Amino acid sequence: MKSHVKVLVVGGGAVGCGIALHLARAGWETMLVERDELTAGSTWHAAGLLPLFNMGYATSHIHDYSVKLYAELEAQTGLNAGFTRCGNLRMAQTQDRMDEYQLYSAIAETVNVEHEFLTPKEIKDRWPLVNIDGLKGALFHPTDGYINPADVTQAMAKGARMAGATIERKIQVNGYQWTGSEWIVTCEKMVDKGGNLVPSGEIFEIRAEHVVTATGNHAQRTARLLGIKIPAIPVEHQFIVTEPDPALLKWRAEGNPEHPVLRDADAKWYVREERGGWILGPYERNAPARFLYDVPETFRADLFPLDLERIEEEYMSMIHRLPSSETVGLKDDFNGPICYTPDGNPLVGPAPGLRNMWLAEGFSFGITAAGGVGHYLAQMMTQGEAEIDMASLDPRRYGRWMTTEYAARKNEECYEHVFILHHPDEEREACRPLRTSPAYDRQKARGAQFGSVNGWDRPNYYGPLDAPADFDHNARSFRRGGWWQYAKAEAEAIRNTAGLIDATAFAKHMVKGPGATAFLDWLTTNKLPKVGRINLTYALTNAGTTHTEYTIVRLAENDYYLVSAGAWQDYDGDNLVKSAEDFMANGGDFVSVQDVTTQWGVFAIAGPKSRDILKKLIGDADPATALSNKRFPWLSAKKIELGMVPVNAIRVAYTGELGWELHHPIEMQNHLFDRLMEAGEPEGMKLVGGRAQNWLRQEKSYRAFGTELGRDATPLEAALDRFVDLDKDFKGKQAMLDKGVRFKCVTVLIDGPEDADPWGREGLFADGERVGRLTSGGYSVGFGKQIGMGYVRPDLAEPGTKLKVRMFRELWDAEVTEDSPFDPTNAKIRVDG
Repeated sequence: MKSHVKVLVVGGGAVGCGIALHLARAGWETMLVERDELTAGSTWHAAGLLPLFNMGYATSHIHDYSVKLYAELEAQTGLNAGFTRCGNLRMAQTQDRMDEYQLYSAIAETVNVEHEFLTPKEIKDRWPLVNIDGLKGALFHPTDGYINPADVTQAMAKGARMAGATIERKIQVNGYQWTGSEWIVTCEKMVDKGGNLVPSGEIFEIRAEHVVTATGNHAQRTARLLGIKIPAIPVEHQFIVTEPDPALLKWRAEGNPEHPVLRDADAKWYVREERGGWILGPYERNAPARFLYDVPETFRADLFPLDLERIEEEYMSMIHRLPSSETVGLKDDFNGPICYTPDGNPLVGPAPGLRNMWLAEGFSFGITAAGGVGHYLAQMMTQGEAEIDMASLDPRRYGRWMTTEYAARKNEECYEHVFILHHPDEEREACRPLRTSPAYDRQKARGAQFGSVNGWDRPNYYGPLDAPADFDHNARSFRRGGWWQYAKAEAEAIRNTAGLIDATAFAKHMVKGPGATAFLDWLTTNKLPKVGRINLTYALTNAGTTHTEYTIVRLAENDYYLVSAGAWQDYDGDNLVKSAEDFMANGGDFVSVQDVTTQWGVFAIAGPKSRDILKKLIGDADPATALSNKRFPWLSAKKIELGMVPVNAIRVAYTGELGWELHHPIEMQNHLFDRLMEAGEPEGMKLVGGRAQNWLRQEKSYRAFGTELGRDATPLEAALDRFVDLDKDFKGKQAMLDKGVRFKCVTVLIDGPEDADPWGREGLFADGERVGRLTSGGYSVGFGKQIGMGYVRPDLAEPGTKLKVRMFRELWDAEVTEDSPFDPTNAKIRVDG
């Protein structure tokens, strides 16, 4: 057995074997170790479905790659992976569900996933055994299907061996130690004794430059060994297999094709053929999380007892949809652990706080994802970044505040929501509120309706206090929801008078020390601001794409305050710390990085009246001029006093109006909130939530990380040349230049449907050809129509270019506008007073 390798993959399920296959094919010396047999975890009892349907851009690419790979594995390896391409039929009982499918269709189109819509009659004509009562229609994937999980895993394992990888079974990892240049992985040989897998006492070490963990149900043990948190915890998933159905046997005996995988999403189940009978897989309520802290040593390829009462509703629904199944008995049942994460996306990428440690954990659709994850993770590891933006799957999207209890409860909720409508404006309720700013209760009392970002509850919008009893703040829609009118009023308030936004969830880091200036100059693309000034800048990946956006406030010569997106606190912090370590290791002076997110609250006040409101509160010898352009210019920062609160004020506004961010000691927030409300309400100031802010920032073409800004595009492609100083050297500069400009970020104004706005997932078209996609969307109060931002071919990025946007399967007129179509000269931001 090898004792030194380039990369060690821990875990021999489908995901681990998919990773080993692609790393070996990329030319890295690869070893995979599995504590039991290949496929012994969740892989062995998985139903093997290959659903292409996914609302996430990155995950859609991953699933699409997997399905295409699996169709080629036999030719590549000589092993039949057991792929049955029978298609996938997603039925809809409501118009809302059809709207979901139409939004998905727009996403699928950007990934080139083949699909079609069917009427109830077309369903019945193709598959007469299906009862179409109550159906509105269906979405059909002809290239979808299912696969034998064990066979596809073995095929990928053979492919990995053919590419030079080594696979060793019955080896358990008991420890990890980083030496500064490689990992020492302590292993122990496992042996079978009486059906149990037990340690042999034979201990040895494997040294590896990189380690990838793909440990499935054992993720909590992995987390404990690494000293980190991994919110991957299994939830029970049941499926049952029926005896042969005479009607189905007759249908097939007559030469008819296999039924597609049937999904009645509104009934929360999937069904597929299995040896003349049916497999029913429900996603019911109250499925419990298991193995919160560890998997028992005695649990191998084992199952839990079936709980038929829990799935009775779904079982009866299957009989309704497939009447011939009513008299068919049950032949087999499975109830096994399937890993989930709080948002349903797997954890793929660098482990927080660790070097050359990569996670591939938390796969609820592991068979579908295995091939694609292997492909894109191998790109990240060997090329510096994947060709698609993988930030939505990054393990560091979950912060250190997260506990096991939180992960377990959210994972149970996620399981339950597999077939619940995936509204773009949905806000799931489990484990909330958890992280709240001090003003939470005051905001709630004024009608705040909260959304959750990185565990923080922050206002999405403010609803009416006098709403009728039947008004449902939780009503979601794929069109304009009940909240839309209130967000519109809030956006109009910022444009006409003033608005106050709670931005406490912003990520905030202090960077200081004798090396701080040289470090940030190397890490970021823009010139550093002078003392007392701010700038917007970007940190790049090794591949030259955008890793993070920062607002940098220079407090002193070597003292900086960095503000970034609230959803990415630990992601940004991890990059800052590791980059500072790299800088110092290469001879740079000492740099200190401190996360101060929870020390500072933030209120953003913006609008034409914002200066007048702050004048009432500011402690200054000359309040009338304290906030003037001369004393407090745009893009500067000053320490001021508002009542009894010392405030670090930054003259900037994400909404494109005159405004300030008021960074204050978080323990003084309620006092500041009360004083701002007292001063602002007579001036017409409204409390404003995140949805209105999102619309307004698009009117200014302000890019956002996670939408326009991501690890698949450079700042030059994002049309942010003015924030890139090519006269200096910075991390990722040459890689950025080598990429050139493959596409360009644009803002478009859209003449769309009267009752809907784009969500930022839709395709862009020119002359019938798809030429790009939206990354953000919403409504513009400034122009009275829909607005969006996205990427197109560079030749189509000129203002005035006519495009089309796909919404609800129709193409709507759109026009590329100049950057910052609202107030392009920034006159409103710079106004004096």
